[in-house]
Amino acid sequence: MTFRTTLDLIFKSHRFLPNYKCATEKNLLAVIGGLSSDTSFHLMEILGLYKIPQLTYGSFTIDETKIVEIPSVYRMVPNENLQYMGIIWLLQHFRWTWVGLFVVDDNSGEQFLKILEPLIFRHGICSAFTKRIPKGNLMEDLINQFYDSSDIHISFPDSKASTVIMYGESLRILRLRTFMHSQDSGNTKNPLFGKVWIVTTQTDFILTGGTRGWDFQMFQGAILFAIHTKEVQGFREFLQNIKPTRTERDGFLQNFWEQAFDCSFPDPGMPVMDDDTCTGEEKPESLPAGLFEMHMTGHSYSIYNAVYALGHALHAMDFAGSKHKSKAVSNSVKHQSLQPWQLHHFLQGISFNNSAGETISFNDQWEISGGFDIMNLVTFPNNSFQRIKVGSVAPHVADRKGITISENKIVWHRYFNEVVPLSVCNEYCHPGHEKKGKEGEQFCCYDCAPCPDGKISNQTDMEDCFKCPEDQYPSKNRSQCNPKIIKFLSYEEPLGKGLASVTASFSFTTTLVFATFIKHKDTPIVKANNRDLTYILLVSLLLCFLSSLLFIGQPGNVTCLLRQPTFGIIFSVAVSCMLAKTTIVSLAFMATKPGSRVKKWVGKKVSYSIAVCCSLVQLCFCTVWLSTFPPFPDLDMHSVNEEIIVQCNEGSVTMFYCVLCYMGLLAISSFIVAFLARKLPDSFNEAKFITFSMLAFCSVWLSFVPTYLSTRGKGMVAVEIFSILTSSAVLLGCMFFPKCYIILLRPELNSREQIMRRQH
Repeated sequence: MTFRTTLDLIFKSHRFLPNYKCATEKNLLAVIGGLSSDTSFHLMEILGLYKIPQLTYGSFTIDETKIVEIPSVYRMVPNENLQYMGIIWLLQHFRWTWVGLFVVDDNSGEQFLKILEPLIFRHGICSAFTKRIPKGNLMEDLINQFYDSSDIHISFPDSKASTVIMYGESLRILRLRTFMHSQDSGNTKNPLFGKVWIVTTQTDFILTGGTRGWDFQMFQGAILFAIHTKEVQGFREFLQNIKPTRTERDGFLQNFWEQAFDCSFPDPGMPVMDDDTCTGEEKPESLPAGLFEMHMTGHSYSIYNAVYALGHALHAMDFAGSKHKSKAVSNSVKHQSLQPWQLHHFLQGISFNNSAGETISFNDQWEISGGFDIMNLVTFPNNSFQRIKVGSVAPHVADRKGITISENKIVWHRYFNEVVPLSVCNEYCHPGHEKKGKEGEQFCCYDCAPCPDGKISNQTDMEDCFKCPEDQYPSKNRSQCNPKIIKFLSYEEPLGKGLASVTASFSFTTTLVFATFIKHKDTPIVKANNRDLTYILLVSLLLCFLSSLLFIGQPGNVTCLLRQPTFGIIFSVAVSCMLAKTTIVSLAFMATKPGSRVKKWVGKKVSYSIAVCCSLVQLCFCTVWLSTFPPFPDLDMHSVNEEIIVQCNEGSVTMFYCVLCYMGLLAISSFIVAFLARKLPDSFNEAKFITFSMLAFCSVWLSFVPTYLSTRGKGMVAVEIFSILTSSAVLLGCMFFPKCYIILLRPELNSREQIMRRQH
């Protein structure tokens, strides 16, 4: 019928003679139509042969190759690809990842699936099912196909797919609705109910004719894509003045009038038999919105722009032709000489502002640049419905910013209790979990697994958990990152206060001992075993105690630089003094033997030389350390999960252990010499005390190494301070408390006679 009607338009005559035209017949310059893709394609096949411009106002899929093959087609609707992206952005906006597809089983439906299915897959959305609506010419054929074919049955194989994308032209979708209605009218338990229908621009819900009494409640809350429209001034008044008697050449108006107002026009000359006669004075604005809308719809807006585009093109062509022709030529002659193919040049370059204030022009693909409106279908108990604009899809935007949605305006199906529907294969993975795919199923179906240790997920449905920044740590439920607390051994905390107090106590005690020895410097017990070395030892022990304070407080450049070298040098001086004392005792005993040549080695110079030389070796180690890889402040982000440890990086671990090992070598040497000299007869022989003190000293530092390596953070600092205080206290106690006991409590024993008597 489309072919027949198209040929009739081109070769209009009393008789149908294709390819023959009467001389007095006017040329057909352009055609506006049609709404359906089949009608448009059939028109293209005929009109393209004669290069007659065709302005289509229906939105349908079309291959790029067909555009090249049929250059006479101008589309008054936006590019169809924008509608595809609008559907994707809509699904992403509501996070609907598990959707069903209903399409008409024809070429346009296959083309729709060919484009949409890969597109939704690339954007993380899965197709729960695909149902094809059979293409039937008659209603009976359609219903018979449904009943006779077991694999084409209107059902939802997956009830979790609450969102269904519906593609097809109006009449075929309405046939689908007929079958749904015949199955279970009004039954809300039917799986066809409680769905969000996303309807493309190809489908338009109408209530005329036989559809007037149908129940559209299942489509409550449907999301409709519509061609962008803007209200044209005077359009409503134009509709109000329409009368079927004033449009004799419009063969469709009377038919519409009878269907809309449920009446009939009487035949001429026949008497009126009932009250259902149309008077022609009925008011279109009294009709429900679903039956007749008083505002301009998208398709109407496209037709309106098409008419004016042709008008502007004809005007431009007429103006261009008048420059080359005599003004005496009548308009009728000019119009009769116009050829359809001449109109293409002017249509392609047309650009004008319509009465709604929008610029109308064609792009390089001969289509109008524009967007889509997103409508919400609201149904009423009287089976009427209304479309409410809730958003739009803007052109020339490549991401989700191209879509705007006003969720508060959307009225969902009552099945969802006014809550935004979910349409997912399974529940969302909550923060603290990541998605794990199920074997043999689509990627939208997955399990939720807790994030592994050290990782979090702070959003729902995250593909993978991720690590927190170095200065943060995962919360217990692994849903967020908490800032780490900066930690160091400070004076404000109990441990720092305790260690500082102990340091002060030992330092004060050492000072008292030193003062006691100064006060009683001329007594035999102080003079014995080299009084000067004793003073040096006491001063070094005092500095050992005080050096522990360098380890308390926030590490800085100076404190990190001084900590370990100061500790190593001072302790080496103290242990070197112990070694010198023990060595002098051994040499003194050997010098008492007759004929011994050791007498010349007994003296203060030898003891000083031992102490200084042994200390200088440690000083050389520390000098090399500080000049090559000196210690520096550092942040340890990883040792303790919830803390950032401010510590001193030793710079060169090798040099640090060299300092410790040399100090240990001195202590072992002192222990060995003292152990061998412990029973030598001498006045106030200190070898026994040195033996015990060196044994305790070595035990402390041997246990220090594994303990130091096994702790982290301020625990390492506390272990080193404890080792410094303990080893220093051992030396102080073993070497000086016995002498202080005699000096202060048993002064009668601090005499030469008593010493000689005890020695005897």
